[in-house]
Amino acid sequence: MLTTIGFDADDTLWQNESFFRLTQDRFTQLLADYCDADHLHMQLLAAERRNLGHYGFGVKGFTLSMIETAIEVTEGRVPSLVIAEIMAAGREMLAHPIELLPHARAAVKTLAASHRVVLITKGDLLDQERKLAQSGLGDLFHGVEIVSDKTAKSYSAIFARHGTGADQAMMIGNSLKSDVLPALAAGAYGVHIPHGLTWALEHADAPQGMDRFFSLPSLAELPDLVASLPNHHHP
Repeated sequence: MLTTIGFDADDTLWQNESFFRLTQDRFTQLLADYCDADHLHMQLLAAERRNLGHYGFGVKGFTLSMIETAIEVTEGRVPSLVIAEIMAAGREMLAHPIELLPHARAAVKTLAASHRVVLITKGDLLDQERKLAQSGLGDLFHGVEIVSDKTAKSYSAIFARHGTGADQAMMIGNSLKSDVLPALAAGAYGVHIPHGLTWALEHADAPQGMDRFFSLPSLAELPDLVASLPNHHHP
């Protein structure tokens, strides 16, 4: 029986990674005199990986990792104006208007009529709250959870708190690593909706031979998938 449905936010309900890519392009231009693009991206990714444990996921950590990388690749000679530009780029990301992905509103609205729907996202608290408010989807969710990381343990706790346990829950998202694999490990259904742009640190391979794993081309197919599951639940 399925009672509770969790939705990821970034790149599942609205665009996110595309803004990171645009900012990274701007960062590459700012440091073009010091470093070629490939080397810079490698250094930035290494900084992001190192800093995840300190800063968590989101724009603030990304901005700090860019600053750290700029200092590193210029051997400490980066002009303060370039640092100011990087900080401005980060602030712009934090103010960027929300672009809902196709079928996002319809899918959440349809499923909210028959199930408990919960938004489960990671990242900067203020930024995620702002994006949810701007998205106009806030009223549709029965609960919102902004977590530091997505693990089997966090999914178990969230689906126990907002629903009837992970075995009667489903998680939907664009990241196999964050949205699907840990939800499956917790005993939930995991639905992968690929986005096309995925951050290198979110890469994972699709699970094999798991009957609770589904992959859909878009959110448009989600209500039919939910309706097709055994013991379709109406609260």
